[in-house]
Amino acid sequence: MGRVRRGGYIFDFWVGDHPPRHVHVLRDRRLIAKVELDRDLTVMEGKINWRIRKILAELVKEGLVK
Repeated sequence: MGRVRRGGYIFDFWVGDHPPRHVHVLRDRRLIAKVELDRDLTVMEGKINWRIRKILAELVKEGLVK
C-alpha cells in the first residue's frame, strides 16, 4: 500500500491490487473519488477538480503512484 499527502488530499494506492490500476482520493478521512490510472486519469467514482487532476498527473510523472 502506498499513501501520499499533497494539497490537503491523501492519495491511497495498492501495489498488486485488482485491475484497473487506480487511486483512492481522500480528504478529511472521506473518500472523494476513485481515479483510474491506466486510462488517462478516468474518474471511476466521485468527482475531481482541476487541482486533484494536476496533483495526480504530477504524482504519476514523479513515479510516486504506480
